[in-house]
Amino acid sequence: MAKWMVSAKKADFTEIAEKFRIDPVIARVIRNRDIVGEEEIERFLHGSLTDIPSPYLLKDIEKAAEILREKINGQVPVRIIGDYDIDGVCAAYILLAGLQHCSAVVDTVIPHRIHDGYGLNENLIREAKEAGIDTILTCDNGIAAAQQIAYAKSIGMTVIVTDHHEVPYEMTEEGERRECLPPADAVVDPKQKDCSYPFKGICGAVTAYKLIQVLLDGEKGEKAAGLLRELLAFAAFATVGDVMELTDENRIIVRYGLKQIEQSSNHGMQALLSVNGLQNKPLSAYHIGFVLGPCLNATGRLDTACKALQMFQSSTPGEAVTIAGELRELNDSRKLMTLQGVQEAVELIEESGLKEDKVLVVYLPECHESLAGIIAGRIRERYQKPVFVLTRSEEGVKGSGRSIEAYSMYDKMSECKELYTKYGGHKMAAGVSMAEENVNVFRSYLNEHCGLTEEDFEEKIHIDVPMPMSYVTPEFVRQLSVLEPFGNGNPKPVFAQRNLSLLRGRILGKNHNVGKYTVEDPEGRQFEMMFFGDLEAWHGFLADHFGQQACDGLYRGGCSGIRIHVIYYPDLDVYQGKERLQMVMKDYCKGDAV
Repeated sequence: MAKWMVSAKKADFTEIAEKFRIDPVIARVIRNRDIVGEEEIERFLHGSLTDIPSPYLLKDIEKAAEILREKINGQVPVRIIGDYDIDGVCAAYILLAGLQHCSAVVDTVIPHRIHDGYGLNENLIREAKEAGIDTILTCDNGIAAAQQIAYAKSIGMTVIVTDHHEVPYEMTEEGERRECLPPADAVVDPKQKDCSYPFKGICGAVTAYKLIQVLLDGEKGEKAAGLLRELLAFAAFATVGDVMELTDENRIIVRYGLKQIEQSSNHGMQALLSVNGLQNKPLSAYHIGFVLGPCLNATGRLDTACKALQMFQSSTPGEAVTIAGELRELNDSRKLMTLQGVQEAVELIEESGLKEDKVLVVYLPECHESLAGIIAGRIRERYQKPVFVLTRSEEGVKGSGRSIEAYSMYDKMSECKELYTKYGGHKMAAGVSMAEENVNVFRSYLNEHCGLTEEDFEEKIHIDVPMPMSYVTPEFVRQLSVLEPFGNGNPKPVFAQRNLSLLRGRILGKNHNVGKYTVEDPEGRQFEMMFFGDLEAWHGFLADHFGQQACDGLYRGGCSGIRIHVIYYPDLDVYQGKERLQMVMKDYCKGDAV
C-alpha cells in the first residue's frame, strides 16, 4: 500500500487566487509545484514562447550554425545521424527540414537498433565517408561517442554534436568530476558544465530545434516563421515522448506544440492522428505519451525507425496513411510481446530470489532486445525498485534500465564502467552493453553499492489538497485546465476524501477492467466514481477488510458497511453534449469504523 503524504507548503492562497482569478485550491496546487512569486506564477499560468530562453545561451550553438552555413554555401554534403526512438526521429526530422529549407545538400541515417546499436559507430562513419559525406551532424546522441568522433576527425570529417544526455566523466584524484567531451568541431548539449543555458531539461529534439532557430535567425518572411511553427510540433512531440519533465520551458513548448500538432500541415503527423482516431480532436500530453508516441517507438523497436521518418517526409496524404497504418500495427504487436516479456520477468524475479535484491537485474536472453526498456519500466512500477532488463544480442548482452527517484542510475553505473562495452543515459534511465560473463558481476556490484534503504522503495502519493468531493463543481474542473499539460514533473493534481461509503457498483469495459460506483460522503451527498486501476487487487482489498459477501453484494444491487478513504481527481464526462461530474479513484484505504 502506498504511503499518503499531504503537501503542506505555505502561501497566502486567498491573495494568489484573487490576483490571478483562480480558485484557492488551484493556488495551493500551484504552490505544491514549487511555483512561487508573482512572476513565476504568471509564467506558469500564461507563459508564452517569448518567455523561453534565447538559444544563443547554448554553448557552441553559434559555432555549429556557422559551420553549417559554410557547408550550405559550399554545397558540401551533410549527413544527420539520429536515434531510433521518438526523440531521435523528431530531432532528425527537425534538422532535415531546417537544412532543406536552407538548400543544404543533406540526408539522414537512423541507426538500426539491433545491427547498429545506439548512436554513432565506426561503420556508420565509414559508410558516410565512402558516400562522399563531409559533415556528420548528430542529434539525440554523440555526447558519449568520443572514440567514434575521434575516428571521424582522423579521416578528415567535420562533426557537430547536438545532444541532451549526460556528459561522460571521470573522477580525478582529488575526487572531482572531469568531463570527457568528444573531440567534435562543435558540441551543443545543455548538460555541459560550462554551458550557460538556464534550463538543462530539454530533449534532443528541442536542442535540434534551437540550432535551426539560430540557423534561420535574421531570415525575414512568413516561410521561415511558418517552418519554425511547424517544427515546434515535433519538438513538443519529442518532449512528451522522451518523458522530459513538463516544467519551465518544456511546459510552454508542449502547450503551444499540442495546438500545432492539431493543425499540422505535415502529412505524416495528420496520418498518425487519423489512424488513431484523433484527427480534428483536442489533444493532450496523454495522447502523445500513450497513443501516438508508442507508434513511433514501435517501428524503431521491431523494424526500422526510418519508416517513422519517411512518414513525416511523405509527399502525399495517401503515402503517409499507409505508413501510419503499418506503425500502428507494429505497436499492436509490440504490446503483446511486452506483456509476454513482463510475465516472464515477474516469474523469474519471484522464483529465483531476485526479489530480495535492491537493484533488480533481470536477464531474459530470448526477449527482443528492443523491448528491454519498456519491460524495465513495467517492472519498476510493480516493485518500486531500480530495474535493468538485459537480453542476448549479436554482440554479447544489451539492456536498458529504469530507475526510481532515490537512485541516480547513470552515476551508479559509472562506478563500474569497466564492465561495459558501451553505456549511457541519465538519472532515471540508461542503456548498457556488456559481455555475458559480466552480468552477475554487474548485478552484484550494483546491489553492494546501491546505498538504498527500505524507505526509498516505498511508493509515495502526494495529495495536493484534502478536499471533500462536495467542493467540486463543473467550473472547478474546467479551471483545472490552467495547470495543463500534465505529465512527468507536473502531475495531474489529486485530492483526498475521508469516509466514503460504497453503495453499489458495476463492472464496465470491453475487457471488464473498469469499475463504476455510486458513493456517499458522511453528509449523505452522492457521487459517481470510476476506477481504472487493478480490479483484482481492489476486490481483494474489499474482501479482506469487509468480507467477500460485502464485495459481491456491491455488484448485486448494493450493500452497506464498506467505508473507505480515497485519493481522487475530478473529471467531466461529456455524453451527447451533456456534462456530468465524476470522480476518478487513484488509491484507497480502509475508512473509519461505521
